[in-house]
Amino acid sequence: MTDKADISKSEWRDKLTPEQFHVTREHGTERAFSHPYNEEKREGLYYCVCCGVPLFTSDSKYDSGSGWPSFFQPVSEDAIKEVDDRSHFMRRTEIRCANCDAHLGHVFPDGPAPTGLRYCTNGTSLDFKPGQ
Repeated sequence: MTDKADISKSEWRDKLTPEQFHVTREHGTERAFSHPYNEEKREGLYYCVCCGVPLFTSDSKYDSGSGWPSFFQPVSEDAIKEVDDRSHFMRRTEIRCANCDAHLGHVFPDGPAPTGLRYCTNGTSLDFKPGQ
């Protein structure tokens, strides 16, 4: 695992692709339906692309129709932190990796049971490992 406090902005640039850096460190958003993880159906774990912490299981993934990989719950309560996001003239709840503060996406109250939540993530912020 990597702790955010130990890595500078230039080190993040060296470690990540330009798109990963933009999404995770600059709070960017990939285009809807652009990432292969949106269609990923295999069993496995989704990790933070920045620090390698497990974030979501394939058991909690579902097709929300939004164009982004969506989950109804994180792997644990302490894997994700929520931050108030008032950008783009909206009020939303941003989700970040609790370990390294990477921007993952947003959580919305329109998901399926059992939580009723939709953790709408950028596939670029995730690293999927099948069979785990």
